[in-house]
Amino acid sequence: MKVLVPVKRVIDYNVKVRVKADGSGVDLANVKMSMNPFDEIAVEEAIRLKEKGIATEVVVVSIGVKQAQETLRNALAMGADRAILIEAAADVHTDIEPLAVAKLLAAVVKEEAPGLVLAGKQAIDNDMNATGQMLAALLGQAQATFASELVIEGDKAKVTREVDGGLQVIEVKLPAVVTVDLRLNEPRYASLPNIMKAKAKPLATKTPGDYGVDVTPRLTVVKTTEPAGRKAGVKVASVEELVAKLKDEAGVI
Repeated sequence: MKVLVPVKRVIDYNVKVRVKADGSGVDLANVKMSMNPFDEIAVEEAIRLKEKGIATEVVVVSIGVKQAQETLRNALAMGADRAILIEAAADVHTDIEPLAVAKLLAAVVKEEAPGLVLAGKQAIDNDMNATGQMLAALLGQAQATFASELVIEGDKAKVTREVDGGLQVIEVKLPAVVTVDLRLNEPRYASLPNIMKAKAKPLATKTPGDYGVDVTPRLTVVKTTEPAGRKAGVKVASVEELVAKLKDEAGVI
């Protein structure tokens, strides 16, 4: 079974995001970029499936700027077999919208015919949480989102989902689209030998035109602002004082 994993190049999660002075977007000058953490978990899970003998090939695909090659090489160093880069933008400030990404991924899926698509539940830059669901809809395949555990049994996948009320276990028929959550696994670090080997692994470069997909934005960002600063809290000396403040000042009880 072939496993396809979409990965996105985002601002590193350790970096403090800063907004441009004119409010036109996020400042990316000299900012460290890395693989979206949820996508990294998806790559790790795909590699583990291959190590168990369930998956035969792991293919990673990224949609965005040319610099995403570095992100793909990192996935290859982790253990993926080959990569596909769809150069859909020339400017690093251009974010391809989820529907366009889903359409491109759907075209890749039809070309590669994977038995499973493993994707991060969302990207930490725009937090859309929409691409996986849109992809499943376009393909007409089953979907399981927010996966914290994945078990492949024959032509079915048993997925434990994290929902508001706790955990939900569902079974979907393959091929399917599964989006992963934080607690699914702990991604490995790429070793130096594997980083060197990744340079020799295949990385194909495509364009949206190769798949007949229009990536023209449907949304316009009017303004970007930083969140308002939080007010300092207060200390209370007793439970009685806490209850009084919650009742009289906050009005929550």
